[in-house]
Amino acid sequence: MTALVRDSGLQPERTSLAWGRTMTALVGSSLLFLRWVPTYGWFAGTLVAGTLAAALGIYVSQRRRYARSVAGISRGRVDADVVAVMSTSLAVFAVGSIGIYTVLFLPL
Repeated sequence: MTALVRDSGLQPERTSLAWGRTMTALVGSSLLFLRWVPTYGWFAGTLVAGTLAAALGIYVSQRRRYARSVAGISRGRVDADVVAVMSTSLAVFAVGSIGIYTVLFLPL
């Protein structure tokens, strides 16, 4: 007896869209951090560089991740990309921590 396939290959597309939204949010955050550069100087530049580097990492690895998901659908098993999720989480945590530090502890 075979199970009905409710998702005829749309999961990779939804996942790709979610990664695209994450990348867009990181680029938007970098633009907001760019406004801090006149006030906080080079330290705010590290926030801009960090968010842009994370967004670039998502952009560069997106095609590989999508191809792996499509191949997984055809073989009936899609494994989560734990490394991509953990590295994105770590980047967002690091940038957020530096941003909080910048606001609370650096002089205006």
